[in-house]
Amino acid sequence: MGKREKAVYTDPVGRSYRLGMSTTGLSDRVTLRALRAADEASALAAHAELADEDFDFLLHHDGTVFADYLATLKRMRFGEGLSPKQVPATFLAAFSDGDLVGRVSIRHALSEQLWRLGGHIGYAVRPQFRRQGFATAILRQSLGVAHERGIERALVTCDDSNAGSIATIERCGGVLDHSEQTLVQHKLRYWIPTSTPREGPR
Repeated sequence: MGKREKAVYTDPVGRSYRLGMSTTGLSDRVTLRALRAADEASALAAHAELADEDFDFLLHHDGTVFADYLATLKRMRFGEGLSPKQVPATFLAAFSDGDLVGRVSIRHALSEQLWRLGGHIGYAVRPQFRRQGFATAILRQSLGVAHERGIERALVTCDDSNAGSIATIERCGGVLDHSEQTLVQHKLRYWIPTSTPREGPR
């Protein structure tokens, strides 16, 4: 069996919290925290890797100076300077053994587009760290952060062909929402309680 590890969330000012959840199969503690200036090289490398899959690791990154990008993420966290289609969101990077393994965006509310497609939580794992349990660890910890933001049930979506994401979401207690399946073809919508996330079948 894998080693059980405590989930840790580090907020933007450096305070760390144990969220009372656990992950399995990880060699070291997984930590979620805001990106820092020192993370620039690894963050840009991750962004380039996911670009090959037509996916944005760094949301809203347009090639600007990294310090300015970090400032943009901070403004979005506090809901400042948003466009009419944007919502406040907390962007956190996931680290294990000092490596940047993934990231997550936790939206504090749902726009019409997010209701249909994106959901409250969108996460990603770098290719070289997949199939090691990091996606499950990231999602479980993100549920605790979402709860701190006042979200009682988190909407998480994925493609109906993405077996890995389906397994991750269901492992974290996701319940498939059949009522909205006709809205977007080939998309699945799951609801997960954030206060005491249930652990689904392994």
